[in-house]
Amino acid sequence: MDSRLRAALLAPLLLAWLAAADLDVYVDDALSSGWQNWSWGTTINTAATDLKEGISSLSVTSDAWSALSLMNPSGYSTYKGLQFDFAGDPSAVQLYFQGTTDNAQSANIPLTAFPGITSTKFTTVVVDFSALAPTGTPLGSGAWDRLNFQALANGATYHLDNVKFLTSITIEPLFLSAEPIGNDLIAVTTQGNVDLTTVKVKLNNASVSISNTTTYSPIDAPAKTITYFTLSKSFASGSLVITAGTNTTFTYTLPAVRYGTINVPNVKAISPYIYGVNWPTSATYIQHLGVTMSRWGGNAVTPYNPFGDFTNAGNDWYFENRANDAGKADDWLAWVAGAGSKTMMTVPALDWVAKDATSYSFPKTVFPNQKAFDPYKPDAGNGLLPNGSFVSPAPDPKLVYTQWNTTLAKKWLSALVHKPDIVNIDNEIEIASSTHYDMHPNPVSFDEELARVVNFSIVAKEALPNVKVAAPSTCSWWFYWTSAVGLSDNAAHSNMDFLPWFLQQMKAKETSLGKRLLDYLDIHYYFQPDTSANDAAAKALRLRMTQSLWNTSYVDESWIATSNYNSQPNNKAVWLIPRMQQLINQYYPGTKLSIGEWASTADGDITGGLVTADCLGIFGRYGVDSATYWATPDEKGPIGLAYWLYRGYGTYFGANSVQVNMAENIEGIFGFYAGVESGKVSLVWINKNTVPMAFYISNIPTGKYFMRHFGGASGNAKWQTTTTFKDNTYTVIPAYTALFMKQV
Repeated sequence: MDSRLRAALLAPLLLAWLAAADLDVYVDDALSSGWQNWSWGTTINTAATDLKEGISSLSVTSDAWSALSLMNPSGYSTYKGLQFDFAGDPSAVQLYFQGTTDNAQSANIPLTAFPGITSTKFTTVVVDFSALAPTGTPLGSGAWDRLNFQALANGATYHLDNVKFLTSITIEPLFLSAEPIGNDLIAVTTQGNVDLTTVKVKLNNASVSISNTTTYSPIDAPAKTITYFTLSKSFASGSLVITAGTNTTFTYTLPAVRYGTINVPNVKAISPYIYGVNWPTSATYIQHLGVTMSRWGGNAVTPYNPFGDFTNAGNDWYFENRANDAGKADDWLAWVAGAGSKTMMTVPALDWVAKDATSYSFPKTVFPNQKAFDPYKPDAGNGLLPNGSFVSPAPDPKLVYTQWNTTLAKKWLSALVHKPDIVNIDNEIEIASSTHYDMHPNPVSFDEELARVVNFSIVAKEALPNVKVAAPSTCSWWFYWTSAVGLSDNAAHSNMDFLPWFLQQMKAKETSLGKRLLDYLDIHYYFQPDTSANDAAAKALRLRMTQSLWNTSYVDESWIATSNYNSQPNNKAVWLIPRMQQLINQYYPGTKLSIGEWASTADGDITGGLVTADCLGIFGRYGVDSATYWATPDEKGPIGLAYWLYRGYGTYFGANSVQVNMAENIEGIFGFYAGVESGKVSLVWINKNTVPMAFYISNIPTGKYFMRHFGGASGNAKWQTTTTFKDNTYTVIPAYTALFMKQV
C-alpha cells in the first residue's frame, strides 16, 4: 500500500485516539507538556524518590493557605474528571478548580471527602466533574484551566503521582449507605443503576416489610440520589440489619432511648435576624439559604473609599490597595435588600481610606528587608521584618491613602439611594495597630475607640434618621475586656473592663445628647479551643464547645480557663450570650445584642455544619438579636446546609422558641430545638455523637411532617422528604446528623 494512502487512512484513527486520550499533568520527574507552575508559598520536587510509584513522585510542601497551583492554557473543560494518587494528611489539603479567563472557581473539595487516604502510601482519588465530592454538585461549565491543591491553616506536606484529567468515568452501581432516621424510615443512598427491590430489613432478627418508597435527588446535586423506605413498624432498641444488592449489608445497634419533653405553650420570640452571613454571593444564594441579615464587613471595609470604590487589604494581603470586590456599597445594598435580606453596612471610622486601586504600603524598593512579598506583585511586602515585628517607622499614609473624617462619612451616607438597616461603626478597630499598621501604627485606647464610635454614630444618625447603630464590633474575648494599650488602660478607667465601660459611656452619651447613639452591642466571637488537628478528639471538642455560648458551668477548653486578666464573674467560663445580656441590663438597658462575626472552625467538615446548626438553635433559644457568619458559607457545603436546614427555600423554623427539657445533660453530644409558628411545631435534632441516638420526647404532635437532613452516612446534601410521625416514643437520629421536621 502506498505510504501516503496508508497515512491518510490512519490519520482519522490517530485523531480519534488523541481526542480520547487522558490529559496528563504529572507522571514522572516533570510536569507534563503545557503545564505551568503557578504555585505560591510552596516548594515542590518533581523527582522525589522517598515515596513513589514508578520512577518518582511530586513532593509538595505548602505554607498555610498556600497552594500547588498548575495551569494549562489549553484548559481541561472537555474532560470528565480528575484522577491522582495522593499520600499525606487529607485533613490538611483541599482541592479546587479555576478558570483564569472567566474568573470561574469551583467550591473547595476537602480531601477528607475521599476515604482511605493516609500519609504512608498512595491512594488513588477520582474527582467526578458531574458530582463533586462531598456535595454531589456538578463542576459546571467554565473555561477551566487551573488546578489547585491548597494547604489549610497549618500548612501541608504531601506527595502526588499519576495526576491526569480523564476522558471518561464509569459509574459502578453501588448501595453507598443505608441508615435509620426518624420513627420508621431507612434512608438509602446509591450511585448508578441499582435494584432497589433487593433492600431487606430485619429489626431484632425479625423481617420488617416495607410499606412505601420515595426517591429524591437534590435540585443542586442531581447526581446524588436517596430513597426513603417506610417500614411497616416503628423502630425499637436492639439490632437493625439492612441488606441490599447481592453482598451489601449495613448493621446498627439501636440504643436505649433518652428522655425529654417540649412545652409548646411556653414560648419566646426568636429574632428573625440571627440567620445572617457576611457577603452573600447573590440574590439566589440569599433565597436558597433563607439569609435574613447580610453584612458588609471585615478588615477590608475599614479603608473603603466610597468615592472611588477602592479599599486596602491591610495585613490580610500585603497592605495593597485594590478595587473593592463587592463594587459600590449603594449597589450592594440594593440587590441584597431586593433579595429579601436586611442589611448591615460598615462605616469606616479611622483617619484614612484607600486613594486608588494600585498603591501599596511596603514596596521592596523602599523596605527591602521584609519577611514576605506578594507572589503576584513581588514589590509589595507584608510590612514585617524577618523577626516578625513591623517595619519601623510606619510609612507615610498619604502614599497609599487619602484622608477620611465625619464630614466625608456624612456626605457619603446622605447620598445613599438605598439605606442600610444597621451600620457598624468600623470593624475591629481595637486591633488597627496590627491589621492596619500602615495607617494607624499606635495602639487604640479605650478613649480613642469610644470617641470614634460616638463621632461617627452621630453623623450616621444625622444622615440616616432610621438607621440603627451597632458597635464596637470587637474582635475577640481578649479585647472584650482590655485594649491594645494593655491593662494600664483599664487602670486609667477605674479598673473597669472595656465592654462594661463602653456601655456605661454610651448610656452617658445618650443622657447628655438626648438621643440613643448605640442600638446594638456588636461583638465578634471565635471559639478559642484548638481544633486544628481535626482528628476524632478535635471534632468532639468542636462539637461540645458550643456550650461556651450559654452554659455557666462549661469551663472553656482553651487559654481562657487559665487567664485572669479581667474582673468578670465566673471568668473561666465564657457563657457568652447570658453574660453579654447581663452587661447590657446593668450598664445600658434596651441595647440589643449582635454577633457580627462568628464561625464553626471547620467550614469543610461535617462537624462544622453540626456546630453551625447548633449555634443557630442556641441564638434563637437564648435571644440573640442579630448574627452574621464569617464569611460566606458555601451554599452546598456543611455550613450552608445548616442555614438551609432552618431556612432553605422558603420553609422556616418556627418564629417562637419552645421550651425544651431533657432528662440528662448531654449538650456535648446532642442539640435539640423546638419552635412553633401558626400552630405548627418545628424541630431540629442534632446528633453530635459518632453513633446513632434515640429519643422519647413527649408532647411532640404526631402526624405528617416535612423532613430534611444532612450528614451521617447519607453525606452532605439537601436531603428531604415528607413523613408521618406515628410515635414519639422512639425516634432515631443517625450519627453526625442534623434533622429538621416541621408539621404540615
